[in-house]
Amino acid sequence: MKVLVAVKRVIDYNVKIRVKPDHSDVDLTNVKMAMNPFCEIAVEEAVRLKEKGVASEVVAVTVGPKAAQEQLRTALALGADRAIHVESDERVESLGAAKALAKLVEEEQPGLVILGKQAIDTDNNQTGQMLAALTGLPQGTFASEV
Repeated sequence: MKVLVAVKRVIDYNVKIRVKPDHSDVDLTNVKMAMNPFCEIAVEEAVRLKEKGVASEVVAVTVGPKAAQEQLRTALALGADRAIHVESDERVESLGAAKALAKLVEEEQPGLVILGKQAIDTDNNQTGQMLAALTGLPQGTFASEV
């Protein structure tokens, strides 16, 4: 069974954020970025499934700027077999990410898709539910064990 795992690039949780002077957004100048901690947990769970023999392949995917390759490399270092990068220079909102992931689900035909419970930057917790609706697949939310 192929497992698709979505990962998101966020500001490292150890970094003290700064707000832009015009209060329009967070200032990302020279800020350390990292994989969303909940996405890291999702990758680790997918790798555990592979180690148990339940999964045959773990594919990490991200939607974001070219620099998000760094997070895909982290997923590969954690044990993912392949990585797919849907490049976008624009800010990616939940629905846009869900639509891109839905297209990948259609192309890759995974047996399981795992997303972290939420991203620490927006705390929306929307992408997984939107992805389930767009693909017509069942979903489980806030799972503590697979």
